[in-house]
Amino acid sequence: MLNYAKVVLENVSFDPKLFYKELEKAINQLLPYDVEQLRKWASNFISEKPELSDSLQLINV
Repeated sequence: MLNYAKVVLENVSFDPKLFYKELEKAINQLLPYDVEQLRKWASNFISEKPELSDSLQLINV
């Protein structure tokens, strides 16, 4: 499920609003361990794409 969430997020990264929505959905659906892994991945991914920086508030909660 975590890998699927990463693929979806990579595919929607062209649209910051859609990325935010899909990241929120993934956080709500994953198990706590997977959420932590997703946060690490997303933090790194977002650092390479500054247009997605609004999504940092979701992963830093």
